[in-house]
Amino acid sequence: MSPDGPGQTPNIPPRPQLPDLAAARELGPAATVEARWQQLLLVWQWHHMRHEILKPGTAYPGIVSLIEAAGAEPRLRQFYPFTSHFSLNFSSFTSYPWSVQAPSVDPLHDGRFRVRRPRSSEVIGFAHTADAAVSLVVGNLPAGLGPAVAHE
Repeated sequence: MSPDGPGQTPNIPPRPQLPDLAAARELGPAATVEARWQQLLLVWQWHHMRHEILKPGTAYPGIVSLIEAAGAEPRLRQFYPFTSHFSLNFSSFTSYPWSVQAPSVDPLHDGRFRVRRPRSSEVIGFAHTADAAVSLVVGNLPAGLGPAVAHE
């Protein structure tokens, strides 16, 4: 309930201050990837807090825990992360068009995570935790897939 009274908008936290992705791009692919991981986590944390205030007690997909788990995994931290419809994807390019060669992960409303083959709806498997989903992704990375690079 809003501290402002019935019918009034609850106090939504301010949008987070995000890392400057344009400035990071000038420093190169590694800086761009790092800024993007920070940016993505801050944005989804804010969306989750907002959801908790506006719709208390309703389920919210585990995207924040997924981004945290994936960002803690060095093999995934080297890719440019992006989301689409709550799905976490990993690109080998730091700008569009993306080069998605790693599996993607969908946090489900029942708390599980679905891991899918790159650019496909084919399911590799389901996991009960974000860490287990990240392990499935890492176990299905193509051999020799290196850090994200800028388009030439």
